[in-house]
Amino acid sequence: MTRVAMFDLDGTLVDSPRAIVETFDAAFEAMGIEPRDPADVRSTIGLPLESAFGELLGVPRDDIRVVEGVARYQEAFRTVILPRARSLVFPGVAEGLEELHRRDIVLAVATSKFHASADALLSAAALRDRFAVLVGADDVTRPKPHPESGQAVLDRCGAEPEQAVMVGDTTHDLLMAQAAGIRSIAVTYGVHARSELAAADPSYIADDFDDVVAYIVKDLPQN
Repeated sequence: MTRVAMFDLDGTLVDSPRAIVETFDAAFEAMGIEPRDPADVRSTIGLPLESAFGELLGVPRDDIRVVEGVARYQEAFRTVILPRARSLVFPGVAEGLEELHRRDIVLAVATSKFHASADALLSAAALRDRFAVLVGADDVTRPKPHPESGQAVLDRCGAEPEQAVMVGDTTHDLLMAQAAGIRSIAVTYGVHARSELAAADPSYIADDFDDVVAYIVKDLPQN
C-alpha cells in the first residue's frame, strides 16, 4: 500500500514568512508603491501570488499591477530568500523527512508557490531530493484551499485519500485536505495561530516537527 505524507512549504518546512514580508516590501518598492503593513502581508501567506497581490493592492487578480507585482516578487525572491534557505529550515525537518523516507512513506509538497519557485527553494534548502512529488499553484487550475492540489498529489502517487495525510500551517492547507478527504496535521509554529487552525478541524495539532513525524508514523502505519 502506498502511504503519502504531503507538506505545505512556507511556514511548514521552511521558516520563510518573515523573509516573504521582506520580499513583498522589495517588490512594492520596485513598483514605487508604499509597503503594506506586515500583518496584512502575512495574512496572505498560503495564497497564490496573484491572489495575494490582488488583496494587498485592492485590485482584481488580472490587473496589470498584479502582473508586475508577481514579476517583481520573483526577482526579489532570488536575492532575499534563496541565499538564506538552509538557515530557514525549521528544526527537525531534515531529520524528520529522513525518518519518514526510511519508513518508505512517499513524500510530497503541495504549495501555493509557483512550481519553479518551490523547486528552487527546496533545492537551496537541501530538501528537494526527499520529495517524489511537487505540486505548485501553477500545476493546478484551482490552488488551495480547493482540493485540486491534494488530488493531484494522490493521482501522481497512485494513492487514495485514506492513505495520505497533509501537513500545513494555515487553514488553506487544512481546508484543502478536508475537501479532498485527506487527514491533516496543523503545525502551530507557522503563520496561523492555534485557535485559527483548530477552527479548521485538523486531525492533529503539532507544536514541532518531531510531533509531526510521530503523528504521521501513527496515522500511516506500515503494512
